[in-house]
Amino acid sequence: MTKKKNSLPEQWLQNQKAAKATQVAFDLDEKFQYSIRKAALDSGFSPSDQIRTILGLSVTKRPKRPRLTVSLSPEDYVQLAKMYDLSPESQLEIKKRVLDDLIHFSDKN
Repeated sequence: MTKKKNSLPEQWLQNQKAAKATQVAFDLDEKFQYSIRKAALDSGFSPSDQIRTILGLSVTKRPKRPRLTVSLSPEDYVQLAKMYDLSPESQLEIKKRVLDDLIHFSDKN
């Protein structure tokens, strides 16, 4: 039994294909962007998966972690720490408080 030279696991081969993909950006009017983003949200898709669906392209069926992200600068942590009466170095506790605020916002809306 001979082993193929440079045989890679299937997962790695798929990742290589994905790495070769080219990201394409579209400058659309805000109205069109909103429509596509809302359709994606209503369908449980990412905006890029929604675009692929609109174009009739395949969409990966792998489960995705539903999460929201925000970039926080050191100055943001200082501001949030003051708001929560914490130290700016208490980033984990700040994150917990932010999560509570986001949940509270969602409950109100």
